Amino acid sequence: MPIYKLTIEYDGTHYFGWQRQLEQRSVQGELIQAVKKFTGVDVDVVGAGRTDSGVHATAQVAHVNLPREYDDFKVMQGINYYLFNKVNDAGESENNVANRIAVLKAERVADDFSARFSAKKRHYLYRIINRRARLGVEAGRAWHVIDQLDDKLMHKAAQTALVGHYDFNSFRDTNCQSKSSIKTLEQLDVRRVGEEVRLFVSGRSFLHHQVRIMAGSLALVGKGRWTIDDLVKAREACDRSSGGPTAPPDGLYLVGVDY
Repeated sequence: MPIYKLTIEYDGTHYFGWQRQLEQRSVQGELIQAVKKFTGVDVDVVGAGRTDSGVHATAQVAHVNLPREYDDFKVMQGINYYLFNKVNDAGESENNVANRIAVLKAERVADDFSARFSAKKRHYLYRIINRRARLGVEAGRAWHVIDQLDDKLMHKAAQTALVGHYDFNSFRDTNCQSKSSIKTLEQLDVRRVGEEVRLFVSGRSFLHHQVRIMAGSLALVGKGRWTIDDLVKAREACDRSSGGPTAPPDGLYLVGVDY
């Protein structure tokens, strides 16, 4: 069965995460249904990473085994058609305006390609809107922090305490199933653009909630509640109770996967 690589964007506000669930709406579940309607067969859609409920993506990558060869553009158009159009009991198409998933690109790839296991690096963006006024347009799409953040200090703290090869046990969810908490964080840059503070994060793989906990911990530094030494001590403790809070999913985006 030929393998197709899909590049996908979605607004995670409307879904209970990437992973398919029996009683909840998920990104993977919606894609599996759309592919079945397009091809007429049951197939799995395997993602490069499992995003949590409320987390977004501008360039999630997945692969799917299709029953025969298709034109790349037809795969993209066909899946998108069934994502945005539901077929009722009478066989009529009904527009699905609530769907917030789109396949940006489909391409035939080598038979040994795996969206998950072939990935060499994953890139995330965490967005913080740093202002007193509540969010309107950005509600559900960024973390709203009222206290003024020192983005330059946050960046320095990230380079000093987090970027590198460390045990990140203090920065993973207590229910994380990874066998090892030792990871290499290749990039964590903090930049301010007007009232928005952006965290650019890259690495081969991440622990459950790692990016969000690092964002919450750096926010404590930015508010002046933690020093850089406090962040180092939190990391060295290798205990979740020593790490900062888990930032909300609203601001997290999977923005790229390298192969």
